[in-house]
Amino acid sequence: MSFSFFKPSRPKTPQEVVKAIRDSLLALDTKTVVEVKALEKALEEVEKNFSSLRGMLSGDGEAEPNADQAVQLALEFCKEDVISLVIHKLHILGWETRKDLLHCSSILLKQKVGEAYCCVQYFEEHFELLDCLVVCYDNKEIALHCGSMLRECIKFPSLAKYILESACFELFFKFVELPNFDVASDAFSTFKDLLTKHDTVVSEFLTSHYPEFFDIYERLLTSSNYVTRRQSLKLLSDFLLEPPNSHIMKKFILEVRYMKVIMTLLKDSSKNIQISAFHIFKIFVANPNKPQEVKIILARNHEKLLELLRNLSPGKGSEDDQFEEEKELIIEEIQKMSRLKNLEL
Repeated sequence: MSFSFFKPSRPKTPQEVVKAIRDSLLALDTKTVVEVKALEKALEEVEKNFSSLRGMLSGDGEAEPNADQAVQLALEFCKEDVISLVIHKLHILGWETRKDLLHCSSILLKQKVGEAYCCVQYFEEHFELLDCLVVCYDNKEIALHCGSMLRECIKFPSLAKYILESACFELFFKFVELPNFDVASDAFSTFKDLLTKHDTVVSEFLTSHYPEFFDIYERLLTSSNYVTRRQSLKLLSDFLLEPPNSHIMKKFILEVRYMKVIMTLLKDSSKNIQISAFHIFKIFVANPNKPQEVKIILARNHEKLLELLRNLSPGKGSEDDQFEEEKELIIEEIQKMSRLKNLEL
């Protein structure tokens, strides 16, 4: 008597898993999409295949993931152009499939052959795919998934550098103010990562694009949206005060135009914004090489500035002593400006 039908099936190889994913994605063609039953069946197949991929990359509870298989899966994804296929089909995929895809993509991006990250190299050869992910913020159905994938990509300097220098980077200034709060917040998270994850890349970008970047960044600081003002002000201090950006900060604090913006934010109705504005304003005031125009503005406005600063308090739970000490130094410096007789007021 034969019991061969109880024999477990042979596990699929990485090549077979990736081929199955590719074939099931290709099955989501125009004809399939317009036929409801055919689409449902095709999407079920895609979901099943991505579930298998997740099992191979993360383990299935019984067996630990195989490191060599993970590398092979990454290589096959690149070789078969599945990365491109996935991004272009993302809007059709179901929720579970997208969830598995995000989990798997973060693992695949980390796979190395020698010193090279194979999936990162694939993106470097197909930079237009990063543009696609950025533009997807305009589609609220997949915006959060694309945002998660973008932040995984941004962990690698070459990919972050491309997005910063691409035409699509300017779209973030629009996306962070989208009416959908979740999408706008996600876009800001990605925007923040772009400006804070890689010191050297960001420093080079800000050096090369200083005028146009700060021209448009000013719009965020003066936005009518409270969340935008608060987040962009905090982010400004985050990247301006990074040591590699010290030359950018020194240039920024010479400009009366930006000091006026920060002075306006000192008067904001939000205490949080006032405090954040103070931490940038103090750099303008403490600068030992203040231009004459900056000195004149401080002198002309010294009464209002002193009143604002004396009423400014970080509130309970903050580092009160340090704040008060800094505030007193800034007050003294403004008072000194007001006493100078050689300013052409």
